[in-house]
Amino acid sequence: MPSLTRAPRSARKPDDDRRAEFEQRVLRAVEDLLADGTPFTEIAVQKIAATAQVARSTFYRYFPDKSRLLIRMAELATSDLFAAAERWWAAEHTDREAGVRRAMSAMIEGFRRHRYLLLALTELSAYDRDVGRYWRGRVAAFVELMRVRLEADRAAGRVAPEVDPAATALVLAAMVERSISTAFAVQTGITDAELATALGRSIWLIVYGDVPSDDHRA
Repeated sequence: MPSLTRAPRSARKPDDDRRAEFEQRVLRAVEDLLADGTPFTEIAVQKIAATAQVARSTFYRYFPDKSRLLIRMAELATSDLFAAAERWWAAEHTDREAGVRRAMSAMIEGFRRHRYLLLALTELSAYDRDVGRYWRGRVAAFVELMRVRLEADRAAGRVAPEVDPAATALVLAAMVERSISTAFAVQTGITDAELATALGRSIWLIVYGDVPSDDHRA
């Protein structure tokens, strides 16, 4: 006789779905708590679990410590943020600054959605070994993507021979990261659109500014 209380196997959520739902609840809880002005280091696990309406034991099953929690929350929060820029670097650059400006707009929009969490990530990466290793690795992967593209563009004559792909990729990544972080950490009076335009133009000029427009097919 089938059980009247236990859901049939086909009706149960897969483990991946349960984990994704749990992580989103915790992400919203952490961001709500950070939005109140409480530093991440001062937010107790019990408070996060209560805000997310999850059992503390369940929390620790997924996140053994707060460093692992922040890393996973950052992965969720930055997936779309990096994707926009990565798509631009992988695409044909046929629309001059407009394409990179749109990519910067998408990055800034993603940062705004998760600004409290990402500002906490930037702060903790300076002194938390695990968080710092994660963030440096994530930025390094983005730098490598840009380096490869710049090398290809230089070989094809689309950027000037003087452009150093590795150094330029590092400069661009640092410029974007620090510019966006600073714009959200303090009151600058700069709008998101103005910041996106300035970043887009700066990136375009650094990469293609010293190549005649007829030569770089963009």
